[in-house]
Amino acid sequence: MTLIKILLAIFLPPVAAFMQVGLSAHFWINILLTLCFGIPGVIHALWLVLSKKS
Repeated sequence: MTLIKILLAIFLPPVAAFMQVGLSAHFWINILLTLCFGIPGVIHALWLVLSKKS
């Protein structure tokens, strides 16, 4: 499952963030980062997936 989340974090960062943390502040931060800057959204999603174990 972690591999799927990593791939989603690269291609669809908000989806990976949602799967990891739900509708929390991290999800909305990731939406903002992805829409405004792109690559920071990917980095943030990867950080969420790799640092938080659910």
